[in-house]
Amino acid sequence: MTAVDRELKGAPGVTMDDRGPALSLTDVTVRFGGITALQGVSLTLEWGEVRGLIGPNGAGKTTLFDVISGLRMPDTGQVMLAGENVTRRSSIYRARRGLRRTFQRVQAFGWLSVEDNVLSALEWRGGGGGLAADLLSLRSRRRRERERRERVAEVLELCGLTAIRGELAGSLPIGLARMMELARAIVDHPRVLLLDEPTSGLDETEAARLGERIQAIRRDESCAVLLVEHDVGFVMKHCDRIVVLDLGQVLTVGEPHEVQSNAAVRAAYLGED
Repeated sequence: MTAVDRELKGAPGVTMDDRGPALSLTDVTVRFGGITALQGVSLTLEWGEVRGLIGPNGAGKTTLFDVISGLRMPDTGQVMLAGENVTRRSSIYRARRGLRRTFQRVQAFGWLSVEDNVLSALEWRGGGGGLAADLLSLRSRRRRERERRERVAEVLELCGLTAIRGELAGSLPIGLARMMELARAIVDHPRVLLLDEPTSGLDETEAARLGERIQAIRRDESCAVLLVEHDVGFVMKHCDRIVVLDLGQVLTVGEPHEVQSNAAVRAAYLGED
């Protein structure tokens, strides 16, 4: 383990601990005027678990992701991240404690290279020593920068991006752009990884590669993964358990084969009688 690994894994609020699940939601309710987007939603993600979140359009999936990531505060309910109550904490606070998210629409710094896009996720930690260290180019500052770039190189290799590390992010096709976003989300050792429609725009080969990376991430990082996905086949193949939302409520939770055979799910999500 490099020094940057020790820095990231050993920083307060970033390491996996034994205080409970990676993520826990209890009775989360969100209202928009007279419309209830989420009603009493509860779920728990364990360390190293890949959990799918599915449901028809308007079921409340994006609203739930916004609540988990801190972009929207719930009207009632509680959000716990690795044993810490973050219900009223900002999205920045949660991100700095290991919560990472990608979006359905690619959010890249198009004018930066692939490598610098990924490196940007580590910049919030600072270089140590302040302005004086920058001006004097202290050895500690150079060492920390080198180690961070080593971590970036490791993640680029994991995500199959090494060959294009110097290309501008804005020039990438959708498949590579999504892999770059995944790399940026995991470079700072996540606790909980939220993936919003990660296979959108990908062909079958690219989706299969993404699935392999998700499995490697959950093994290597021991983090929990929650993904919203309309590709039911992808969800069934790569998720340990699946949550089904319908009209803002949890319809059922179960293993893939249980969800597939659930008559209520087939009626609500697949449109079957």
